[in-house]
Amino acid sequence: MSRILIIDDERLIRHALRDILEYEKHEVAEAEDGVAGLKSAMEGKFDAVFCDVKMPGKDGVEVVEALTLKGIETPVIIMTGHASVELAVEALKAGAYDFIEKPLDLNRVLVALRNATDREALRKETVVLRQRQGRKGGVDMIGSSPALEEIRSIMAKVAPTDARVLITGENGTGKEVVARKIHAMSGRQGGPFVEVNCAAIPSELIESELFGHEKGAFTSAVKQRKGRFEQAQGGTLFLDEIGDMALPAQAKMLRALQERVIQRVGGDKNIKVDVRVLAATNKDLQKEIAEGRFREDLFHRINVIPIHVPRLSERSGDVPELVEHFLGGVADELGVAPPKFSKDALQALSKAPWTGNIRELRNVVERLVILCGDEVTGEDVKRHVSGV
Repeated sequence: MSRILIIDDERLIRHALRDILEYEKHEVAEAEDGVAGLKSAMEGKFDAVFCDVKMPGKDGVEVVEALTLKGIETPVIIMTGHASVELAVEALKAGAYDFIEKPLDLNRVLVALRNATDREALRKETVVLRQRQGRKGGVDMIGSSPALEEIRSIMAKVAPTDARVLITGENGTGKEVVARKIHAMSGRQGGPFVEVNCAAIPSELIESELFGHEKGAFTSAVKQRKGRFEQAQGGTLFLDEIGDMALPAQAKMLRALQERVIQRVGGDKNIKVDVRVLAATNKDLQKEIAEGRFREDLFHRINVIPIHVPRLSERSGDVPELVEHFLGGVADELGVAPPKFSKDALQALSKAPWTGNIRELRNVVERLVILCGDEVTGEDVKRHVSGV
């Protein structure tokens, strides 16, 4: 059973949707307009929100934007009888999870709800895991290998400054952990840490996402919107997978770094920004430059301090510490006592290729906890871990 909030100024729509959801054994609350709905969504703990887009006081897009700015990540499903691609894009850009049309279709409602609540459950699990990973004083890097000690030494020197850092390494090596640790060690730790996955945002939306837009800048720009640069004011902006950023956005990014000013899409006003930029990529940017996909001048701007995070196979001595670190959290999640890993099990794990790096190791620890008994042996590792 999930707790669902319905925000709609039409009483018949609210009651019809409530009947559907309560028949499916969900707990339902109602709000008759955007202002009341926003208050309820901020004060209550809901698993999903159904929100009309056309309402007095605050419309659905404004409700979503307000929740996003407050850091409330409850998935919002926008409902509208004024369906259009432009409005759908605007709602999704504002942070909505899904978009359905009126009159409501029973199957579409239930599918959207199931997908939204599944995502919310996964997000909550991720938050718990990150909290457990950071239980020894926030974000941390596990291991004592020479490679990791070298990274720590560089971070200790660069964190108190505002120098830009380019973090490179394969997927799953922990580039985001490095970025968060730099932020946590810096004088900006009290400010926001805003992450942008450049690979996950369509090229036509990346400029609006980063720099915001003015009302009327394009068809669906029905109101002014602040971008990630302004959201990160006084803190850190982490550009993950910057190698996938579209070239037009790269040009604007270069100006923002050079002059510390931005312009919203469709605007001509210079907005000063006080933001530290950290970037990460799994690509060879020198190769991307040679092939015309990345600006060389931007590369030199972001690459003031390079930090390369090595593959796990290059720091295999850290595997036992990482196993111990993951073991407690995995056992807690599964509700079992943590098994003992024998010496030969740890040796076997240390010799594995780890093509998926730390992310893969964590999954393997979970697999072994589920499949093995009170003790994980070397034979268990050979049986259940490929490449060993």
